[in-house]
Order: sequence, then structure tokens, then C-alpha cells
Amino acid sequence: MLDHGDDAPAFTAPMANGDIEVFSLTEALEDGPVVLAFFPGAFTSTCTTELCTFRDRLGAFEDVDATVVGISADTPFTLNEFRDDQGLQFGLVSDVSGDIAAAYGVASDLADLTVPGVAPGDMTIPQRSVFVVDSSGTVTYAWAGETPKVEPDYDDVEAAAVDAA
Repeated sequence: MLDHGDDAPAFTAPMANGDIEVFSLTEALEDGPVVLAFFPGAFTSTCTTELCTFRDRLGAFEDVDATVVGISADTPFTLNEFRDDQGLQFGLVSDVSGDIAAAYGVASDLADLTVPGVAPGDMTIPQRSVFVVDSSGTVTYAWAGETPKVEPDYDDVEAAAVDAA
């Protein structure tokens, strides 16, 4: 997993933001720090709680010109439905291939979660994790949950975004 001080891997991927557009980390960093919130899957209990908490705290990130972006292995179409259903006002990046999660060192296999009927390697999903990347592309905060049910310390994420601004 990437750590504080590492260079954040640049990526471009489809983003659900009410429509489907292309998200570029490099371009987003031109506007300020970026909070990358990797989550295993839309419409699941802990993921919904996590993304809604970011929604409810979005003003604190906007105050320091930080962009919040969720990232999961869901399709952009599913992510748009999830955004609409939960009233999310930030983009959700689709990492169906698992390449972004792998680049950040947070790729997980569904079989690791003991999902019945799933063979190892059937699907890569991101481990619940959060990275704050400053405008120079450096990771200034890195956290990963020990289990899919563990959420980040949102106060720590906000503080890291303020420090990165």
C-alpha cells in the first residue's frame, strides 16, 4: 500500500457524476488536493455509510478546495444510480479492471472476503482505504481498513485535506 510521502500514481478513468465523464487525477490536482476514498461496492451497508459521511462533511473539504472522489469496482452506470440514491454531490470513479486499486496497493479479491461461490481471481475490488494527495501529487495521508466493516477516522481525513491545501 502507498504511504505518506509516496508519489500518487496518476490515472484516468470513467467517473459517474450524474453523467459519465473522464476523470484525470493529474487534472484534478490542478485545482487543489484530492481525497481518494476507495470502497468495495455501491449499495452495501458500510460503503453507503462511508460515502454518506463524506457527503455530509463535503463542505469542510470544499472550504480548502479539496476534491473528494469515491472509487470502486462498480460500473459507472451503477455508480450513477448509487449517487442519485444517496444524494452524493461528488464523483465516483469506476475501476472495473482493478488497475487503480492495484496501483495504490489496495486491490483485494472477492474470495478474500469469503463470498460464497466466488473463485479466487474472479473479481478484484478495492480494500476500503483513503488517500489524500496534495497538488504536487504526493500522498499526504494513507489509511486502509483492516476489514471491510471498518471506516476511516473522518476527522483525520479532514485534517489531512486541510494540511494538504
